[in-house]
Amino acid sequence: MKTLDQLNRYTQDLENSDRMPVLFLGHGSPMNAIEENEFVTGFRDVAKTLPTPRAILCVSAHWYTKGTKVTAMKTPRTIHDFGGFPRSLYEVQYPAPGNPELAAETKELLSPEMVELDQTWGLDHGAWSVIKHLYPEADVPVIQLSIDYTKPAAWHYDLARRLESLRNKGILIIGSGNIIHNLRLVDFANFDRDNYGYDWAIEAHEMINNWLLNGDFQSLLKDRPEQKALQLAIPTPDHYLPLIYTLGLKNKEEEIGLFNDKLLAGSLSMTSLKIE
Repeated sequence: MKTLDQLNRYTQDLENSDRMPVLFLGHGSPMNAIEENEFVTGFRDVAKTLPTPRAILCVSAHWYTKGTKVTAMKTPRTIHDFGGFPRSLYEVQYPAPGNPELAAETKELLSPEMVELDQTWGLDHGAWSVIKHLYPEADVPVIQLSIDYTKPAAWHYDLARRLESLRNKGILIIGSGNIIHNLRLVDFANFDRDNYGYDWAIEAHEMINNWLLNGDFQSLLKDRPEQKALQLAIPTPDHYLPLIYTLGLKNKEEEIGLFNDKLLAGSLSMTSLKIE
């Protein structure tokens, strides 16, 4: 276990740097890890605009836990948490190092909330399938912060605010999910159709984008939206909550820029955003 003095020395070693942006990445299908398409190009293009981070803290839709955990191992494993895809996808490894010191600092920042330093998880596909396009050499340390499924959206928004100081210490914070994510209604026959969404998905997309760009975050923090379009767009909160973490890290003077802002297969969106 790290002592408080050791944590303080680690924090002091992270000299203040230029303020890092925050990203929310619509990660879509795991196949985006190995395919070439416009969304992968979007990830690579946004990476060119980023200062080189000292480490990455990722909040992925695919680490959904009771309580909050943070990966604290030196060498996180690459988790292939999906089924039914080509063997080539399962062979992908993303050997980025972990950062136990950053994990411990994250735990301290989130106090008094109880945060478990986890030694078993690793990097799930919500993290590695997109981070590999930002940093293909796997030379930036990565830790993951889990999403406590027992808590409401407003709690996650407030929790994220406690991590803001990391942005001034070279830490890139990434939320990875999909804002519109209804897998039960995916139109696989039209998966390659450009910017294709059902009427309710188009309505939800326009509504959410307007709230994002106008800074109306209170409308985005409702756990039980009244609008039918939003109920269909967000049938479960797992892929939506990573967005809430990124919004909690935004300052009033900062702006939100959208990219990869398209609907997919009727009931999904790849909308991603950068806060700076």
